[in-house]
Amino acid sequence: MTRRVQRSYKYRWYPTDEQVAELARTFGCVRLVYNKALEARTAAWHTEQRRVGYVGTSALLTGWKRTDELAFLNDVSSVPLQRALRHLQAAFAAFWNKRGNHPKFKAKKRSRASPEYTRSAFRYRDGQLTLAKLDGPLAIVWSRPLPPGAEPSTVTVSRDAAGRWFVSLLVQDAMAPLPPAIHPDTGEAHVVGLDAGLTSLVTLSSGEKLANPRHERRDQQRLAKAQRGLARKQRGSRNRERARRKVARVHARIADRRRDHLHQLTTRLVRENQTVVIQDLHVRGMTANHALARAISDAAWSELRRQLEYKCTWYGRELVVVNRWLPSSKTCSACGRMAAVMPLAVRAWACQACGARHDRDVNAAKIILAAGLAVAACGAGVRPQREPSRMGRPATKQETQRTTAGIPHI
Repeated sequence: MTRRVQRSYKYRWYPTDEQVAELARTFGCVRLVYNKALEARTAAWHTEQRRVGYVGTSALLTGWKRTDELAFLNDVSSVPLQRALRHLQAAFAAFWNKRGNHPKFKAKKRSRASPEYTRSAFRYRDGQLTLAKLDGPLAIVWSRPLPPGAEPSTVTVSRDAAGRWFVSLLVQDAMAPLPPAIHPDTGEAHVVGLDAGLTSLVTLSSGEKLANPRHERRDQQRLAKAQRGLARKQRGSRNRERARRKVARVHARIADRRRDHLHQLTTRLVRENQTVVIQDLHVRGMTANHALARAISDAAWSELRRQLEYKCTWYGRELVVVNRWLPSSKTCSACGRMAAVMPLAVRAWACQACGARHDRDVNAAKIILAAGLAVAACGAGVRPQREPSRMGRPATKQETQRTTAGIPHI
């Protein structure tokens, strides 16, 4: 069954000097309106215990435009300013629902400049895109076509730290599910468990290991040279800005290669398997280990999961996420016995109960797969069960095996 989804198509484009100047003004006005609205909402709450919503900030924006001090807000398109107020409202909604932190003020150097245009502020016709207040169509490199008959509903312009300009078009796309991933001999659906790692980026429950490209390490010398050049430049000088752009270009090259590799990997996993099982990793907490933080960030496990989530939704696959506390590395996939300790340096081990020998990563992927299948069958969460001493009675042998394996009682 075809599914209608919102999909963003991102393209590189090359603005003229006049377009760069107009967009720079737009960036500044959007940041100013966002910060002033945030300040007004925060002050209203602390002084009067009153919540100011989007309608209230929109009225404030109208008043700001009528003052002599902020009359320049009329020189840019009004749509990006209104969209900034919408984004602030969404940020506060996430804060009230405890899904995010309190909104912060946007700084010129640290915040990402990305004004958003809706249908009333752009025109897309015959492959040409024109934005309000910008002279002429955008010089876009159409690296891939939009879906046939698709009309953009939103256009977002952005500039990264390396000075590259991008435009993202949000369209409605019809996504057809992939054919079922069925084994030709057994007739059973392909299922796979994934164990994320550093030596191997992903280890499959089938025993296959996919190497970690370590993109940041490959460009480490080039990055270090660029950073040394940046450190020698005087703050505020043009040479320092050129050196900063050089460092940003190296980072952009690393990020682009990492993202491309993850797209190829996740697309392959989704195409070949009907069900994909992963473990919920607390990446932010793991990066607190300064010895591994750089390698974990380079592996981009969060981006790997994000791509698997939306691709499984698009193509009719099932993604199962098991609990982060599942002791997958030290549980025997043959008998379910859990080892007392399992240091990171141990890459292969033998079960003292049944004698089975395991590769650490392959065994973990098998345990993750078994736990995920249990979740899919009974809908229960997967986490280590309570110790027998806390149950109020001695645990049976079957319960002990399930407890040590981290598999819920069924």
